[in-house]
Parts: sequence; structure tokens; C-alpha cells
Amino acid sequence: MAAQETVEIAIVGAGVVGLATALRLAEEGREVLLIDPNEPGSGASSGNAGTIAEYACMPVGTPAVLRALPNLLLNPDSPFSLRWPAAIAGLLAGALPAWEEMAGQAGLEDLLRRNGCLYLYRRESDFAAGAGGRAMRAGFGIHQEILTSDEVAALEPGLPASGARGLYFPDSMNVTDPKAVMQRLLGAATARGVSVRQAEIAGLQVEAGGVRLSGPGFRIKAGTVVIAAGARSRALAAQAGDRIPLETERGYHLEFRTDAPLLTRPVCPVDLGFYLTPMTGRLRVAGTVELGGLAAPPNPRRLALLDRGVRQFFPKLGPPSSEWLGFRPSLPDSRPVIGPSHGSSRVIHAFGHGHLGLTLAPITARLVADLIGGRGDPARLAPFAVDRFGR
Repeated sequence: MAAQETVEIAIVGAGVVGLATALRLAEEGREVLLIDPNEPGSGASSGNAGTIAEYACMPVGTPAVLRALPNLLLNPDSPFSLRWPAAIAGLLAGALPAWEEMAGQAGLEDLLRRNGCLYLYRRESDFAAGAGGRAMRAGFGIHQEILTSDEVAALEPGLPASGARGLYFPDSMNVTDPKAVMQRLLGAATARGVSVRQAEIAGLQVEAGGVRLSGPGFRIKAGTVVIAAGARSRALAAQAGDRIPLETERGYHLEFRTDAPLLTRPVCPVDLGFYLTPMTGRLRVAGTVELGGLAAPPNPRRLALLDRGVRQFFPKLGPPSSEWLGFRPSLPDSRPVIGPSHGSSRVIHAFGHGHLGLTLAPITARLVADLIGGRGDPARLAPFAVDRFGR
């Protein structure tokens, strides 16, 4: 049997939330071990649309959700009732300054763009359906501007003329290369003393004085364990004594090489429900929502949907240079779980961010560090507590 190692804090999961949390804790002088079976920062942390979406306090803007929005928001039995956007908006309010701070710590300022995001409404019916969302964002103080078709054309001259209206979020940011961002975060964390172990955690058990983690050929005793394993967090949480109805939402992207940028910022045609994001040397088309678990192969229809959609705007694109499938951790009420386990405050959950993992990573890292440091605010964390799912 392998000898047991000891560490102050073990973070299970080295996606963007785990990396941001490791960096934050290392900045506070903590001893941190990151554990992940895969390359740190891979998966959904690298395959996302690259948007830091401080405006995203509403359900995902697909046509079906937009049409159902009044009922989703006003029905007291709906998982998207008014409590959902209020709770998420409270976290998103600090997302941009938190990212600015983390970018300075990790030396990734050159990978951030600060020129906003554009929602594109090609049908008046979709624009009308979005009125409730615009009003709610305004109530939360989110900066948004309604654009005429001429203003859309001036903002994004690369888009074909369509007469579409726009909703512009001028304060939002995006990253030019999510994988490079993850590599910088990893480098900044390890430079501050964070250790990394490529391993699969098979067992988690709370013991006197700590939490034991085990897997093939190793045993680790940690004073505190942070579960930030994204879509793979459910089984670990169960071993800690928490039944959390985590679902695996499968996200796709296609990329197309470009000699020059086709757009200057992320653009989301709301009738299609995905993002067109200019990245270094390429255009990434990312989105769609599919519930299908971790094991099923990629669905070619989802990839074809993205390909057909992007060609409505750029019909002369060549074939995709790459395609990707990744897994988002999603919960029925669309709120992440951030906070201690039922069974022990030595286990802290930090997963279930759905489409907002990139955006909320530094905010989540701060909340986890505050919990570990005894500075946690129970009132702020209440909407994200594990006990909302019962025992």
C-alpha cells in the first residue's frame, strides 16, 4: 500500500474553477495540491465560447427559452424564478473586476479583450420576446444598449447586411485563446508553490482531522478538500454525503482558420443560440445544449447545426479546422453549488456553473478562499448552498 501523503488543501479538478481557486489560495500562502486525471485546464475550460459574461443573469438565450421566459420567471414552481437571476446577478456583479485582478496575478492581460459582446436579433419576434430579460438586466444595473440595424453594421462591419437589431453589452470581456489562459493560470499557480498530480480520485472519506483521498497507487490526507471537478463532481459529492442532482450538459464547438478576424467581438444570434467568437487565428462557433452524459460519442447533428449556422453569416468559410465536444456541469435550478458539505466543513463544493464557469471562476475562488479562511458570508452563499437539494 502506498504511503499516505499530507497536504493542507487538495483541490479535485484542475479546470478553470480549480485553477483560479488554487491561485487564490496560493496568493494567501496556503499549501495546495491540484488533482485531475486530465491535463489542467482542458475540457470545457478550454472549449468554451471565451466570453466573460457579466450580463448573463438570464437563462441561456435559445429561442425556446426566450419564448417561455415570462412563465420561467413568474411561475413560483419554475427553477428559473426571480430568485435565480437575482442570485446569479449578485455573483456576476463582481466578475469583471475579479477577472482584471486575476489577469494581473497570472500575467494574462494580453489575452483579454475589453470591447463588449453583441446579441443579434434577426427577427422582431425574438427582440420582443427578450423585453423581459432586458428589463431585468436593467434592474440589476447591467450596462446594455439597444442598437439599430445601422448601428449594428457600424459596430460589426464584417456581418452581412440583414436589418437585424442588436443588444450590446459594452463592458463585457472575452479571451482570445482559452487554452492559453488556462496555461497561464497553471503557470502562475505553480510558480506560487501549487503542486499538481495527474490522478483519478476513486475514494473520498472524511476522517478525524481531515479528508482522505485515494486512488490507484496513492493516498492523500488533506486538511480541506475542494471539489471542483466539473461534470465529474457528482460521485465525489456523494461520497462526502451530499446528493446533488448534477447533470452533464454537452457543449460543442467548431473552429475555422481565418487570415484576418471576421468579427471584433463575440456575437450571439439569439435565434440560433450560439456564439461566434473571434480568437487568435480562428473563428470559434460554440454552443448548443444537449443532455447526454459523459460516455456517448459526439452527435454529428449538433456539429452540423453549428456549421450551417455560421455559414448564414460567412458562406465562404472553408471546412472546419477542428471540432470539439466537452461537458458542462449543470444543475436543475441553474445555480452552482458553492459551500461546505452537509457532512463536514472540511469538504467544500465549487461546481455546477453550467455556461458561467469561465465568467465566475475568480469569484468562486474568492468565495472558497473566504470559507477556508473563516471569512465566509452565509447570507451571500445561501442561494448556492448544498442544503437546497435536501439530504
